[in-house]
Parts: sequence; structure tokens; C-alpha cells
Amino acid sequence: MKVFIKMGLGLLAGLACLGAIAAPPAVPATRATQTIALWPDGVPAGSGRAPSGDERVGRSGTGAGAVSNISRARIEILRPAHPDGTAALIIGGGGLFRIEIGHESMPTAEWLAALGVTPVILYYRLPADGWAPVAPFQDAQRAMRVLRARAPSLGIDPRRIGVIGFSSGGDLAGITATRFGHAFYAPTDAADQLPSRPDFAGLIYPVTSMQPPYDTTRTYRELAAQGDARTAYTVQSHVTTAMPPVFIAHAADDPIVDVGSSLALFDTLRRRRVPAELHVFENGGHGWGLGTLGSRVGNWPSLFVGWLAGHGLLAPQGVSAPPATASPTPATPDDDGDDD
Repeated sequence: MKVFIKMGLGLLAGLACLGAIAAPPAVPATRATQTIALWPDGVPAGSGRAPSGDERVGRSGTGAGAVSNISRARIEILRPAHPDGTAALIIGGGGLFRIEIGHESMPTAEWLAALGVTPVILYYRLPADGWAPVAPFQDAQRAMRVLRARAPSLGIDPRRIGVIGFSSGGDLAGITATRFGHAFYAPTDAADQLPSRPDFAGLIYPVTSMQPPYDTTRTYRELAAQGDARTAYTVQSHVTTAMPPVFIAHAADDPIVDVGSSLALFDTLRRRRVPAELHVFENGGHGWGLGTLGSRVGNWPSLFVGWLAGHGLLAPQGVSAPPATASPTPATPDDDGDDD
């Protein structure tokens, strides 16, 4: 299998430069959404206790729009006006103490819906809320199976369901893409007989290692209560030739998640001959979501859809860049809103 590494190169024939790529059409305001509970008959044994009180949504700073205190794991599905059959499970970051829905998951979902991709936002259980470290991995694995079980009614191809993870969500996405043969929970229904392997994985400024010297993130601290967390949740420890193609984007100056972990993961993928593409941007920090106005990291969505199209996972007419956004409050190493 061919391994790709393209640092900011062109996307597809006929697109001479990123500036020539038009922004997608606005997502119709009347788009339908659907919410599906992942554990209608109760969470798996051994995954901890539900937190008390209602879900909380952040109102300010880097936590604006972030969700925490999650008792009910679920997926929220946006229905594109013109679906092309591809779907993506979107896993926002937040250090496993909250999920960056407003800053990462929802903007990405709306952009993908405009491309014709069916976006699926994962609301997963958080160890910081009292759930066991395994709980978010159970939710991600279950979500992949539920999507395959519902594929006919959702108008998606069960062979084109991928995962996109940001920061700590990148660890969930990476483990879902590598440890699909591991049972994170006992089967509960017919959906659990279906494969949980995603068909592609996009890892954006991802946490991928729990090993020194990369064990400084809040993600690791939230998982460390599980005795084998260093090996169980280090993505590069589970790379095999059976895993799907992987796209990685990271900034060299990321103060939260050292870019060295993505370099190490890419090297492992390359050596194992897993199709992979890595983009390291000179600057951009951490937590940029779709990217900001005028930033280099804002090129990753266009690079990603070109990569998807190159793997036959996106209709050619779907290739476009997201609309530019204003710069949010940048993440810093002292900001508990991210994976420090």
C-alpha cells in the first residue's frame, strides 16, 4: 500500500491552488437532525456511574459551547441536503473533561453536511464526570456499530463510515481505528455483531500517546486511573496493516500536544505500510478547529477533502473549503480548556 506525506501540496487535478477553491454553500436552515441514544437499555457494566445534575454548556472563553456532565451518551446526525453516502463520526476534544461541541464538532459537521457528507456528532461520557476511563472508548465503538446498523435508513454506505477526532477526541478516533478487534463492552443487541472499524480516520492536533515524554496532557491524567492506560490508549502501540487510511494534521508549535507524538505515529504507520498522510504546519498552536482567517492551519479541511477524494471516499463535486472564521481565543499551556 502506498504511504503519502504531503506538506501543503495541491489537492486534485484542476485545482491550481487553495485560493481557487470556493466556500461551500450554506447548510440549509431546515436540515433535519436525528438523535440516537447509544445505550437505551443501560450503560455497560463496569463503566462507572452517571454524574448528578443536568448537562452543562460553557458560556465563555475557550469553553464556550463545550458540553460536560454527560449522563446520556448519544449521537446527533445532521442530514445533508444532497448526501453522497459518506458519513463521518465527529469526536470533539476537551481533555476528557468536556467536549468542544461549539468550537470543533458543530462547525465541522455543518461544513461536511454542505459537502454532502453525513456528519455524526458524538456526545461521549467523560472520565472527569466520574465515568470509568474505558467509557468514552465504549461510546465511540458502539457509535460506529449503530451507524452501520442504521446505514440504510440514514442513506449512508456502510463501507464509507469514517471518524474525525480533535485533540483528546483524536485519541478516541485513533483507538477506534486501531483496536476495532477489541471488545470494549459486552454485546447488547444485533448492532454489536457489526464491525466497528472505521473506513478512514482524520486525526486533528491529536493526542495519540500516553507514553513519556507525551504523557503530560490532561487526557492522560483522566485515563491514568486505568492501570494499563499507557499501553491501552497509545494509538501507535496498536497499529496494524488491517486499519484504515489515516490523515493527520498538527502544528509544530502546539503547546498542548507535542507534535512529536504525531510524528511518531506517522512513522509507525509508514513502517507498517498503512496508507497515511501527515501535514505539519509551521505554526497554529492548538485547538484551531476548522482553522482561522488567514492561518496556515486553516488549509487542513481542503487538504483533507482532497485526501478523501483520492481514496474514493468523497464525490469530486464535494471538494471545497470551509468558510473562513474569526480567530478564537488561542489555547495556551496553562489553559485547562484543552489537553494540558
